[in-house]
Amino acid sequence: MEIRSLELIGFDELFEGFSNAFSDYEILFDKSEVQSMLIRRGYVPYLSFAAYDGGKMVAFTLNGIGMFNGNLTAYDTGTGTVKEYRGRGLAVEIFRHSLPFLRQAGISQYLLEVLQNNHKAIGVYRRMQFESTRDFDCFRQSIANINNHQSARLCDNLRIELIGTDIVRQAQSFCDFYPSWQNSIESIERGASDLTCIGAFELDVLVGFCVFDRKCGDLTQIAVRKECRRQGIGSRLLYEVIRRMCTDFVKVINVPCDNSSLPALLKSKNIPLVNKQFEMVMNLTGISK
Repeated sequence: MEIRSLELIGFDELFEGFSNAFSDYEILFDKSEVQSMLIRRGYVPYLSFAAYDGGKMVAFTLNGIGMFNGNLTAYDTGTGTVKEYRGRGLAVEIFRHSLPFLRQAGISQYLLEVLQNNHKAIGVYRRMQFESTRDFDCFRQSIANINNHQSARLCDNLRIELIGTDIVRQAQSFCDFYPSWQNSIESIERGASDLTCIGAFELDVLVGFCVFDRKCGDLTQIAVRKECRRQGIGSRLLYEVIRRMCTDFVKVINVPCDNSSLPALLKSKNIPLVNKQFEMVMNLTGISK
């Protein structure tokens, strides 16, 4: 067994290893969707690592690198192990192998998200000195069951148009919370070519916006200027999202559980809570080498 960097691994080989690790999962991964995910999450090959057995990739951790809360951060973009090799602690070995390289690159913290019902993984992370920083709620509904069919007639004075990520960055003050890694403005800018950004304008003033991925059903950000809320703007934006989606569902992930405004909008549209996650962080500057 050998652990080595993925610096010289092409995407086709990486996708083969990715597919093998998740071959027994119900979800089928599309090649273009995986490639888009890696771009959005800031995947850096030379700071990502895999375990090989006889030249075959059997486990991996793909790390994204970027700024988060003002700190240079590594993010667990994807961790997987081939079924026959599970239970051997390979993910932990790979992670520990990566730490000196991450520190050498000036990275001060490691960030990940984990489903709250995955008690085994949470126990492992806590033993590795990860701490929970936020509780996230995740929502999902089939488009056929979303109660938003009347919103096309709301807010006739609104002008809806495509906007650039520069405007989305300027409008981050509309948001009630700091987005998770994969919903952050940095992630949106990295993956701009695969995302749709829409602005709602009143008299040429931006009063709301949303960002979404038409191909995978992900509603990344939706926010309305605070003084303009409860006027149907959020409903109109959601209507625009729904009618443009290529999927038959909409999902909204990683909403902090102490936020009330966005869950209230989703609940009013019959988009229910489906699971919960922990955001967890390890300080890389204060742990033993």
